[in-house]
Order: sequence, then structure tokens, then C-alpha cells
Amino acid sequence: MTRAGAAGDTNSLDTDVVAVGESMVTFLPSRPGRLADVPSFERGIGGAESNVACALAAAGHRTRWVSRVGADGFGDHLVETIGQYGVDTSAVGRDPHRPTGIYFRTADDRGTDAHEVVYYRAGSAASAMSPATMPHDALWSGRVLHLSGITAALSADCLALVRDLCGRRPGRRSLVSFDVNHRPGLWRDRDGAEILLDLARGADLVFVGEDEAAAAWDVTGGPAAVRAALPEPAVLVVKQGARGATVFAADHATGCDTITFVPALSVDVVAPVGAGDAFAAGFLSATLRGLPAERRLRHGHLMAAAALTVPGDLATPPSRGHADTLAALDPADWETLRLRPGWTAADPTRATAVADEEVRTS
Repeated sequence: MTRAGAAGDTNSLDTDVVAVGESMVTFLPSRPGRLADVPSFERGIGGAESNVACALAAAGHRTRWVSRVGADGFGDHLVETIGQYGVDTSAVGRDPHRPTGIYFRTADDRGTDAHEVVYYRAGSAASAMSPATMPHDALWSGRVLHLSGITAALSADCLALVRDLCGRRPGRRSLVSFDVNHRPGLWRDRDGAEILLDLARGADLVFVGEDEAAAAWDVTGGPAAVRAALPEPAVLVVKQGARGATVFAADHATGCDTITFVPALSVDVVAPVGAGDAFAAGFLSATLRGLPAERRLRHGHLMAAAALTVPGDLATPPSRGHADTLAALDPADWETLRLRPGWTAADPTRATAVADEEVRTS
């Protein structure tokens, strides 16, 4: 992986991606309905940054999750479960005075009025993350440092941490990846929109939804308008929902951007949760492998499709061979590809045949 303006030898670092942020124990309903009516819940995990770390680890990358959890059973569950994905959790701090965050959600689609999410994260162990409480060496031990705007919204200390990590400085060895993840409900009386814009300007690689840019910054007019508002990052990925995604990559030789658009896949959606984190993981995976922009976007779409076809936040990604085969389809076949639940379980030795079977003929 190379990046313009990077200092130091990133290939000497011992981890591919370090992801920093809060993960919570999530309780998923046993059936649809209001939270007041659901009799039981299944326990899972959820957290934007740890989702990225888990997906990348499952795809064969060396990842580390850095955070804080309570010295409680829920903290034990998070550390153990994330570790089972192959993620290094040795730099996760335990706080004896603050609890691990939890949340409950309904089974309904997030886009409907019936969807409910209730968070119990105020005063959590992760909200005490700060430049003083986090291990500096672990934070900068990866070729990529992945952050999101969610962490910045948790507390003043968390904001100070993310500001410190996104600050441009000589000798920054890791590529700083930042997913805007605009969550208005977390900011309350603070001006989160301007804070997120400032943080994004310090990152090397930024992920932002076209809808997020419109809601947070009143930026409309498509991906080019988003790039005009965020000219600083070397790479800007603008997610355009069901249409696809556009990446702007700065070419320092010409002073212009290379612009690449890849349409999204047709997917039989089971649940929309976790797709954005999965897209970021797929794009980062392809970036770490030095693949061209089109393949990076395609791997992002494929990882997102894996998340969309399972009920929880985390999905088993396709094997690398299977994903590479699908990412290499010609444009016509890519645009007619339809992915259904269970598609990632295909035999990787039959990747080509599976790809043919999944291309729609209608």
C-alpha cells in the first residue's frame, strides 16, 4: 500500500488495520414488534469500528481493536467475541468504574417508523477514551488507523482523542481512515456537523454518504459537490446508496483527481445493518492489497452485500478467491449480478461457476 505524503515505512508495522472506537453488546429481538412487546432477545455485538476490524480479520488481514470496556461480564463478552474473529484485543483497556455500553433494537428495517433503538451508553467505559487513557504505541501500530465520527460524539474526551489522531503532523506513519458516520442524535447541543467536517479534513481516506453530506453540511449536487467541500483527503469515497459509490483519488503529478464510479450490486436484503462498515472493510482490504480504484469499490460493494444478506451487523465474507472472481467480472455481468442470502458460503474452488449462476439473465 502506498500513499502520497506518507512518512516512514508503513511496511514495517506489525498490523494491517487498527480500529479505534466503542463496541457495545447488542440485544436483537426474537421476533418483530415493539420493544415493549418483544419477550426475549438474542445477544450480539455492535460497533462501527470493531465491525470493520472483524470483517477485515475474517478476510485474512491482521487487525487490532483499541478501546475501553467495563470490568464486567458484557466487557468480557465483547473482548472474547471480537477476539474470536481473529482481532488482536490486547490493547483494550478495562475500566473498573464505568460500565460497558449496551443497546436494544427492534427487528424492523431502520428505514421504517416502526424501528426502535434504545442505547444505554452514557457514561460508558468507552466514553472515557482520551489522549491520556489510550495506548499511543498500539494506536499507531497499523498500516491503517481507522476511526469514525461516532467516537467523536461520545464525549469531550473522545472528541479530543479523535482530533489528536486526525491531526496532520510530520512523521504520521499510518494512513488515517475516517468514516464520517453522522449520527445527529449523539451530538445533542453540539455542532457535530462542523466538527465532523474538520475531522474529515485531517484524514487521508474518508468515507461519507451522499445523504450524510446533505444532512450534515447541506451539500447537494452529487459526489463532485462533496469533493469540493472536502478537497483535503488524498482519497474520498462518496457512497450513493443503491446507485453505487464514487472514489476521488488525488493525483499529485497532475494536480487533478482520478474519479471512478462503480454501481452497487443487486442484493436480496435481509437486514440493512452493518453494510456501511462492511463496505469500508472491503475497500480497505483492497487498498491494503494495492488493487486499483475500481476493484477497491467492487470489493466494498461485495463486503456490503455479505452484511446485507444476514440479520446481524457482522457477516462471514466471501473467500478472497470468490471475491476476486466476482470483482473481475466485466461491467455488463457486474451490473446484472444478483446476490442472495448464503452467497458467501460458495465453494471458493467453484468461484467462476458460482459467479455465472448469480448473474441474472432477465
